[in-house]
Amino acid sequence: MNRDLDETLAGRTLFDHSNTSTRDLYKLITAAIVPRPIAWVSSRSAEGVDNLAPFSFFSVSSTDPMVVQFTAVGGKHSADNAAATGQFVVNIATESMMDQVNATSAGFAEDVNEFTAVGVASAPATVVDCLRVRDSPVAIECELHQIIEVGNSQVVMGRVVAVTVDPAVAAADGHPDFTRLAPVSRLGRTEWGLPGRVVERERP
Repeated sequence: MNRDLDETLAGRTLFDHSNTSTRDLYKLITAAIVPRPIAWVSSRSAEGVDNLAPFSFFSVSSTDPMVVQFTAVGGKHSADNAAATGQFVVNIATESMMDQVNATSAGFAEDVNEFTAVGVASAPATVVDCLRVRDSPVAIECELHQIIEVGNSQVVMGRVVAVTVDPAVAAADGHPDFTRLAPVSRLGRTEWGLPGRVVERERP
């Protein structure tokens, strides 16, 4: 290592992409970008099979129109279903459902109803034609906005057409309260994050 680089690192460990495997870089990044909220995505295939799977690469893409996104690494039934039917639901995963969420990450065959296989109670969505997780306190119903192919992944974007909220987790304004919602998140390795301390800061 040259002197300038040694001084720049100042005791830090360098993981250079040129000599770090893709798998090791994946482990590093997913342990560093934490916590990651979980999109527990329910969808229905063109053949009518209901699917349920968790995605921790999940965020908001746009506010006008309101678009949320999840990334399916390596191709998943959820992305295929969204492409085929143009609809899906993002269910917010909470601590009480953590084991079921984890169970639905298994590689089920495309003709398997994961609600039934894992024993997750379901209910019809209000606008889109697929199921939502009955006991999830927040269900975000989406119509497909766009799917972007990125490397080995598909970024699935959905325009929000309806949101249902359980009053038990709502604050006075009707919006979810973080403490009552108690969402879980993914961390690195096999670690999951549970709700923690909440502080407030006004934006400048």
